[in-house]
Amino acid sequence: MQTMKSLFVCLFLFSFLRTSNTLDSITPTQFIKDGQTLVSAGGSYELGFFSPGKVKGRYLGIWYTFSTETVVWVANREIPLDDSLGVLKVTDQGVLVLLNSSNGTVWSSNSSRTAGNPVSQLLDSGNLVVKDGNETNPDNFLWQSFDYPCDTRLPEMKLGWNLVTGLDRYVSSWRSTEDPAQGEFSLQMDTHGFPQIFIMKGAKILTRAGTWNGVELTGYQGKPNPVAVFEFVLTKDEVYYEYTLLNRSMFARYVLNPYGIAQWLTWTDHSRSWEPFISTQADQCENYAYCGANARCNVSNTPVCTCLKGFVPKSPKDWNSTNWSGGCVWETPLACSSTDGFSKYSNFKLPDTSSSWYDKSMTLKECQGLCLGNCSCSAYANLDVREGGSGCLLWFGNLNDIREFTSDSQDLFIRLAASDLDPTVKKSKSSKKRLAGILIGSSVFLVGMLIVGFILYKRKRKLRKQGARRKLDCRREDYRGEDREDLELPLFDLTTIANATNDFSSSNKLGEGGFGPVYKGTLIGGEEIAVKRLSKNSGQGLREFKNEVLLIAKLQHRNLVKLLGCCIQEDEEILVYEYMPNRSLDFFIFDQEKQKLLDWRTCFHIIEGIA
Repeated sequence: MQTMKSLFVCLFLFSFLRTSNTLDSITPTQFIKDGQTLVSAGGSYELGFFSPGKVKGRYLGIWYTFSTETVVWVANREIPLDDSLGVLKVTDQGVLVLLNSSNGTVWSSNSSRTAGNPVSQLLDSGNLVVKDGNETNPDNFLWQSFDYPCDTRLPEMKLGWNLVTGLDRYVSSWRSTEDPAQGEFSLQMDTHGFPQIFIMKGAKILTRAGTWNGVELTGYQGKPNPVAVFEFVLTKDEVYYEYTLLNRSMFARYVLNPYGIAQWLTWTDHSRSWEPFISTQADQCENYAYCGANARCNVSNTPVCTCLKGFVPKSPKDWNSTNWSGGCVWETPLACSSTDGFSKYSNFKLPDTSSSWYDKSMTLKECQGLCLGNCSCSAYANLDVREGGSGCLLWFGNLNDIREFTSDSQDLFIRLAASDLDPTVKKSKSSKKRLAGILIGSSVFLVGMLIVGFILYKRKRKLRKQGARRKLDCRREDYRGEDREDLELPLFDLTTIANATNDFSSSNKLGEGGFGPVYKGTLIGGEEIAVKRLSKNSGQGLREFKNEVLLIAKLQHRNLVKLLGCCIQEDEEILVYEYMPNRSLDFFIFDQEKQKLLDWRTCFHIIEGIA
């Protein structure tokens, strides 16, 4: 019986220890001691204390549960613990602290924010975070290890800058295979000009991955990555580069080793090991600016370095002795004018963009014009190659770190003097100039002829109109052969009519017909008139104006509106009628309400009056 009780207690304690060891988070009331670990919910990553190789010092780190010797992050990489009495805690303010045996702080997270319910959790991504309660948005985390990488880039880890806070997320190698302290090699994003990625040794550039062109880094052209999707983000707040695995069930990492070599590694279950499939320093052309300025490197050629077309070695003696560091210079100085041209290359790793300028919205044609207009501009290309290309990227000064590939990647246009251009380019440029001259000359001639023709047309029309006006007046002598006694009409002055209608005010407007608008006016003597003004947009002209004068002047009847006179002055053609305060008969006939006022007696009276 006693044996059964002992067995039960052991099983209970084992179960308790196992449960405690599989926790993925701690709160201010909990802590992790040396020998205890946190395990992510998916079981892939583990956080705890370790000693690399034969080193006795203890470090707090994160590693894979299936590959415990593969450490991906170290907290106290600069200051190891002297013994196995270290403790990891999270404070009430939401700060992670690593304490030694004397309760001294060896390492701590930093955060400008506090949490009401702080929790530190190891996520399935391998990211150790401090957050408030159940917060899941990374933007709201108080602190995260992904912001402070060591020698390993994990999926969804950003490499680049937070431009608001100034946080630089970069990878740095271990000092040695058994010392996780920061080594002399680093992988970082440079934001001078258009952002690009360098591997550095101290302040010296070792190799350059190139710039992002919307599809890939130009330095990795022809090296497709079958396991990941890459993304480059550039906004006013941040610029970074990250990758996501296509298959979430597999494991891959990017490591910068203590020797300055970066490798992509994937885990293979069959061999239970990490297998490399991409590595830097594969050949000498990976060395930054191996051939110097304005030269290209191609490992398939002998020698590997050659000057670009239109360039010659800066020092022929050094160049011939395979010392290519001096690079090349323009064979013919640029004219800094439209006579300069561009030589097109389609299989280059784009040059170093440290001295560059970019615009996301410009076309390639606009980009070319902008480059030609700047004497310092040496080359241009599209910023993004997707959907036929967009954006503009300009280089200024020397072109460094160009590598030639065996297949096409992206078009690069390098500026040359006219004498160094290919004959086909010269011929095309000359033909374009001749064509432009012909087109411009023809256009000028055509425009000139149109202007002359328009002037002659206007003049002829004016003379015709003046002649017509001389033939037409409202006085009876202008209507010979008509009934002269009935055509005696007064001629009104334009100023008199304008004053009467308050300068043809819209408030005086009575209506509008095919002839033009009709205005109410009041003469100086108080007589009310109706003024019909010929519209300039009217299809009627002098002939219709004359016909109306003849017709109304002939039809004198007490029940018809009386024509009082007319005005032909400047460009105005105006008829002056007597004003009808009760409006015309159609106002009553065709209005549903006004029809009710016309009984049979009234209608008969109207008919009798018309007859």
